[in-house]
Amino acid sequence: MFTSSSGALRERHPALRRSILRASACCARAHRLSILSIALAGSALISNQAHALDFAEAREIAEQQSPRVSAQRLQIDAAESTQKAAGSLPDPKLSVGIENLPISGMDRWSLTRESMTMQRLALMQEVPNKAKRDAKVANAQARVERERAALVLQRLQIRQELGLAWIAAQAVEQRDRLLAELLTESQRLQDSLPARVAGGSARAGDLLAAQQEALALSDRRDDLQRDRAKARAMLRRWVGPRADEALQGGPSPLTRPIAQLRAELSNHAELELYPAMQSMARAESHEAQSESRGDWSWEIAYGRRARQWGDMVSFQVTFDLPWQKERRQTPMIQAKQRELERLEAEQEDVARRHLQELDDSAAELQALDSQIERLQTIGLQLAQGRAELALSNYRSAKGDLSAVLSARAQVLETRLRLIDLQAQRDGVTTRLNSLIAD
Repeated sequence: MFTSSSGALRERHPALRRSILRASACCARAHRLSILSIALAGSALISNQAHALDFAEAREIAEQQSPRVSAQRLQIDAAESTQKAAGSLPDPKLSVGIENLPISGMDRWSLTRESMTMQRLALMQEVPNKAKRDAKVANAQARVERERAALVLQRLQIRQELGLAWIAAQAVEQRDRLLAELLTESQRLQDSLPARVAGGSARAGDLLAAQQEALALSDRRDDLQRDRAKARAMLRRWVGPRADEALQGGPSPLTRPIAQLRAELSNHAELELYPAMQSMARAESHEAQSESRGDWSWEIAYGRRARQWGDMVSFQVTFDLPWQKERRQTPMIQAKQRELERLEAEQEDVARRHLQELDDSAAELQALDSQIERLQTIGLQLAQGRAELALSNYRSAKGDLSAVLSARAQVLETRLRLIDLQAQRDGVTTRLNSLIAD
């Protein structure tokens, strides 16, 4: 009864018939293009799999080729070179001159007629006190330790940033594969609708609704292609051209339990910088205190006179007299002491901040684990069951296509949410694994 009335409707409305035929032709062309794009994507995937990039290899490349690591290594070399010179005596000074040259009288401008006139050659050596030299050595050693700790921190930060970029790139690939599957299903639905409309088991508006769904999915896939390009660009920063290869593996799961991380928080990579910086501040404080002792120097000079007078040798020792300690040395000592106290307070503040971040990450990780488990065990099954029921009702003419499309959109959102939650969990785990060096 419904079929005959639908045929009469088409006879009376040829424009509707032409619209259906055009939609069928468009669907056929779109189907062929979809098959071609899937085939090309498949061949590209096979080609990429032949040159896949493993995460462990990517981490090694990132650490070896990072300009930040190279710069930090140069900083260590500079500090070690400075350490070799620390504590050594200043370079000696050589002075050459003429003493007691007469400029008036009968003997003016003569180098030989006045017994006090001599050509003088002197060697002088400044000798800082031992406490100052020891403080300079300690300062240089602490600087080397600080730069080495900074290198460890740089490597952990690179591992973290690489891991986050890797997770983002893999999540985009998962979303893209999901949307490709749904586009294929949408195309199959569009291919079946013209015959169903012609047979009277579907309405003409169903084809338009299916096409609208396909357009929406295509728009989302375009957004994913944009996100994929951005994720690969982020990855390319660390591994160069190999970022365009297929990705194998991923960051490791949590290497230390939360309780262990909390107990070993003092070994946080950023906190490891502070002992060396405090050692530098203490060495500078000791150096300031050594200024109150004063330095000394010695000098030996040879004076050559005319032959009839004979040559002479002089030797002298010079001492600093720090007699203004309250105005010069004491303020500097207090300033260095305040710097040490500032570092201790800053270390405590950084430790509290990292403890808060650790607790926040632990709570976030627990929530993500619960949500992922709930989606995998219940949420995804409910969404898929609803979609299957809506499709079954539609096929048996007990429901309309809008319910099918709505249920299928819910499945899509559920699966996309699962991918997002897994990426968030992997990101939190990567940050937690980057807190303490192995």
